[in-house]
Amino acid sequence: MGRFAPSPTGPLHFGSLLTAVASYAEAKSKGGCWLVRIEDIDPPREMPAADKLILGTLETYGFEWDDTPAYQSSFSSHHYQVAQKLIKDKNAYHCTCSRKDLSKTQTGILGTIYPGTCRNGCANGDFAIRIRTNDELIGFKDLLQGTYEQRLESKSGDFIIVRKDDLIAYNLAVVIDDFQQGITEVVRGIDLLTSTPRHIWLQQVLGFPTPSYMHIPVAVNNDGQKLSKLTGATGIDSSKPNLILFKTLQALRQNPPPELALEKPITIWQWVMENWSVAPLKKETVVCASKHGF
Repeated sequence: MGRFAPSPTGPLHFGSLLTAVASYAEAKSKGGCWLVRIEDIDPPREMPAADKLILGTLETYGFEWDDTPAYQSSFSSHHYQVAQKLIKDKNAYHCTCSRKDLSKTQTGILGTIYPGTCRNGCANGDFAIRIRTNDELIGFKDLLQGTYEQRLESKSGDFIIVRKDDLIAYNLAVVIDDFQQGITEVVRGIDLLTSTPRHIWLQQVLGFPTPSYMHIPVAVNNDGQKLSKLTGATGIDSSKPNLILFKTLQALRQNPPPELALEKPITIWQWVMENWSVAPLKKETVVCASKHGF
C-alpha cells in the first residue's frame, strides 16, 4: 500500500509530481494500492482551494487512487489522543522552552539539538509537547539510498510532536496516519531522509510496524534550492499532461521512448507499469528542474 501526501500550500509543481509519479508507479507496478492524503494540518501555510487544484491536476494526469482522498485534519482528534497517551505513559512531556531560550544551544542536521531542559518539569506558560528519545542507534535500509543510521538524543534531542500553537507536528501526524491507513511503503523526497529515524522511533514507541522507505531525488532550481512555494515553484501545466508526464519519466531516468510523448496519459501509464524500475535512481540526490523544461 503506497500513498502520496501533498500539503495544500499551492498548486502541484514539478517536485511534487516527481514524488507522485514515483510513489504511484512503485505501488501500482507491483499490483498494490495507492492512496492520496491531503496533509492540511498547518493552516497558516495553506492556500485556499489548493487541495482541489492538486486533486484536479492528478486526475488530469491519469492518476487513479484506490479510496476517497483523505484529509489529515480529519484525524486531528486522534492525533491529540495519542499525544496525551504518550504523556500519560511518560514517553512525552510538556516543554515551555522558547527559541530565545535555545538560541545558544548546539545545532545539528535537524536544527537545534534539544538539551532536555524540561524533561523533569518546566515553568508555567505556553507549552509544546516533546517525545522522549535515547541515544540507541536507529537504522534502516532505504531502497535507493542504502543504509542510514542516526542517534536521536545526540543528533536532535527530544523533538516536538505538538507545537505551542496547539497544532500537531508533522512527525507525529504522518506516523499515525500511515499506520491508520495501512501504508506499507513510503516513497518521498530525499530531503526527508534525515527525519525518518524520528518516525521509526515514534513507530517503536507506539508499537506500529515500520513501512519500507524509498527517498527519491529532490527537484531543485538553478540555485540548488528545493522546489517549493517559498522558492517560487510554479504549478505544472494541465493542458499538456502527456508531454509533462513524459518529461517527468525522463527526470526519473526511466528512458521512455520518444514516441510516448505523443500518447495519452493512459497509454503512458501502461508503459510505466510494464517498465518501471528504481535501479537507475540509486544514490541520486537531486534533479535540476530547468534541465527538464520546468
